[in-house]
Amino acid sequence: MKTANNAFTLEREDISDVERALFLKDLKKVTGEYFEGGDDATLEITRTENGFLVCVLFTARRVKSVKSLV
Repeated sequence: MKTANNAFTLEREDISDVERALFLKDLKKVTGEYFEGGDDATLEITRTENGFLVCVLFTARRVKSVKSLV
């Protein structure tokens, strides 16, 4: 049986185009709760001494009002 720990390779330099598209699709769902934006998100991954630097850039036409649940 394949466990979650074995599902991902931890020491890779980049992710595939399919993984990149899936990540950006998931992220758009979350950012859509806070921003009204376009479909132009980009993802950059850079190797650092401590691991990776992940940069996501996207445009937003406006910041949505978030109502407090408290």
